[in-house]
Amino acid sequence: MSDKRTGAEVPGREPAENLVPAGDEYHSELPPHTIVNLAAALPENLSGRIDAPARTLPGTAGGASHRAGSGSSVTHTVEIRTPAVPRADRSSAAVTGAVRSLTGSGASDAAGQSRRESLRLNAGPAPESASQLTPDRLLAVNRRTKPPPRGAWNSFVFGATLHLVNLGDSARVRAHKELDERIRKEFAGGTRFVPILTRKGGVGKTTVTALLGMALADAREDRIIAVDANPDRGTLSERVPKQTRSTVRDVVTKAAAIGGFTDFSALVSRDATRLDILASDTDPLLSEAFDENDYNVVADLAARYYSIMLTDCGTGIVHSVMRATLQRADSIVIVSGGSIDEARLASETLTWLEANGYGDLVQNAIVALNTATQGTNLVKLEEIESHFRSRVREIVRIPWDPQLAAGSVISFDDLKPITRLAARTLAALVVEGLPADRSI
Repeated sequence: MSDKRTGAEVPGREPAENLVPAGDEYHSELPPHTIVNLAAALPENLSGRIDAPARTLPGTAGGASHRAGSGSSVTHTVEIRTPAVPRADRSSAAVTGAVRSLTGSGASDAAGQSRRESLRLNAGPAPESASQLTPDRLLAVNRRTKPPPRGAWNSFVFGATLHLVNLGDSARVRAHKELDERIRKEFAGGTRFVPILTRKGGVGKTTVTALLGMALADAREDRIIAVDANPDRGTLSERVPKQTRSTVRDVVTKAAAIGGFTDFSALVSRDATRLDILASDTDPLLSEAFDENDYNVVADLAARYYSIMLTDCGTGIVHSVMRATLQRADSIVIVSGGSIDEARLASETLTWLEANGYGDLVQNAIVALNTATQGTNLVKLEEIESHFRSRVREIVRIPWDPQLAAGSVISFDDLKPITRLAARTLAALVVEGLPADRSI
């Protein structure tokens, strides 16, 4: 082995890599942006010479040591390996590397994502609302905390065994609770608008609006409002006990003075289910003046205080109010009677909506088939349902009920069980078709 300084052989000399004491090695891999900066800053050819004092080498086998003369120096070669960067790209690479170094995006490229992005992706579920802290979730189910069963037979067994045997709720009660959960779907991002419409009068559109609103208000904890936007003297307000003579016209004229829910609630009537109803103008000459701009004023005010707004529309689908209603709609309910002409006009309503750019509303629509109209017993309801099932999302039959047939105030608790079930089913289907988040 020869000495690079003198060219002479050095007997027994250890290889150069063994001359470095253990632990003095230094290995480092620079970050990608540093390598680019360094490569861009260096010239194409780089050489250097470092003179250092001579050092004493380990002794030979005979005990003699090798030492260079006092006037000599040791030459160390430094080799820098950098990726080849074209000269034309060096200035831009240096600038890009400096920006990445300052912003930290270089590390983001190396790791695949920045720390902020990593925290966002690894974040847990969205914060829960207080309504999710229910007794069913928090209480441990045991003999002491399990609630008494509901249902005739289950309650009888619970009492007869001195509360030792708790069979839980009956199947009917469990189904009722499951339907409640469907109706209580939570929303975020503003009010949901649901118009109820058809092209033919007298098929029970106002009655269906009242039933739907009552079913929603009875099961949900937020506020529900039904607005009578019929420009031809609607009768929605007559389905609940009237508590005010105010109408949509009063809301429009007093809009600037309404500063809170207390002011707005003084203009509506509320029934036992907590459904608020805003009446239409009773004077036909005035109600005809209720137009698109007036509806938008009412809708903007209702959006401040209510989660769901139902709109009882008139039969004139080309009226300006209808245009404003459909532009805000998240879902629609089409009401059809059980006769041939009523079903045909309801289907033509769907055709008109598709032809005017509301095809998405048609696909998500619910058809409420009112079987209390004349002629229902003479037609095949299954065929009507089959026709609408090919065009809309769901169909719900509304059965005949003496309260509904009277055309007066509706008491939701006094309806027939089958009628309440139909209204609650309609409410659950409508809610399921509404977006949970307004951004969706």
